[in-house]
Amino acid sequence: MENITIQQKLEKIKEQEETLLFKSFSNENALEIGLFIIESAKKFKKSVAVNIVKNGQTVFHYAMDGTSPDQDEWIKKKSNVVFRHHHSSYYMKLYNELKNRSYFEFYSVSPFEYAIHGGAFPITIEGSGVIGVITVSGLAQEEDHELIVEAITKFQTSLL
Repeated sequence: MENITIQQKLEKIKEQEETLLFKSFSNENALEIGLFIIESAKKFKKSVAVNIVKNGQTVFHYAMDGTSPDQDEWIKKKSNVVFRHHHSSYYMKLYNELKNRSYFEFYSVSPFEYAIHGGAFPITIEGSGVIGVITVSGLAQEEDHELIVEAITKFQTSLL
């Protein structure tokens, strides 16, 4: 998503959120997606932490060698954004950037609890809504976001 406007990035992310839906989402699905993200990061020789929450329960968590406890804090803060807004954390970052406003002031939230950096993506069930979040921490925010999108896309393709 290089050399495009914030509005174009927002439209692309909104399209991802509208098309990367699940008919159902099991703990086994979380494992498959989580492992795909880890394997993708290894291919790029990058270290990430991955967390997947479904219905309030952490069903997948893995921190690669080279990550730190700080990644867990980022995961928690980025996930909070998704749970509050039912949009990816990267969408909310760009949306507030486009509006030229402070996310923290506008929504009266603490930067100790929320982080509008890319890398948290909603798990949305068709016809039901958001039931969880997939979060990656360790790369640039756009790369964290893209790792998740790539994993969900590959997962959905494998179901066809």
